Amino acid sequence: MNLPNLLTLLRMALVPVFIVLFYLDLRTWAAVVFIAAAVTDALDGHIARSRNQITNFGKLMDPLADKILTVSAFICLVDTHEIAAWMVVVILAREFAITGLRGVAAAEGVVIAAGMGGKLKTVFQMLAIILLLLGEILFGSAGAAIAAAVLWVAVILTVYSGVEYLWKGRKLLTMK
Repeated sequence: MNLPNLLTLLRMALVPVFIVLFYLDLRTWAAVVFIAAAVTDALDGHIARSRNQITNFGKLMDPLADKILTVSAFICLVDTHEIAAWMVVVILAREFAITGLRGVAAAEGVVIAAGMGGKLKTVFQMLAIILLLLGEILFGSAGAAIAAAVLWVAVILTVYSGVEYLWKGRKLLTMK
């Protein structure tokens, strides 16, 4: 097991820690854990590429770890009525659709590389979560408005990147 894959596993292991801290109302600590997990996302990919340690495990588990982390946080925030459930439904629908498309592509021996829209989507989703957790601490009374604006950008990028992936994989979606 190489370092990038260990970082991916660490990100997944931090999810229950985040959830417990969130529900104990230790928001700052939950945010610290979330940020640490998000940093592992940037690190594992960078290390894997720079050291030529890209593995099938990493190709599968890295995006899955990202989805588990962000979706878990969004569900917690819906549960506490801090964000609208429909936004999370849009995010989940995109994730399921693209995961399905990637599965079809893999079965056909096709790799659908992550586009810039997908990368930006992940960054804005994670930034929105951090701002929802720490917005008031960082920006006072403007924190909620800033977090909401970033969340809207994340949702728009989620839809855009979903369309982008579906367009790239449109030939795979034709009925044979």
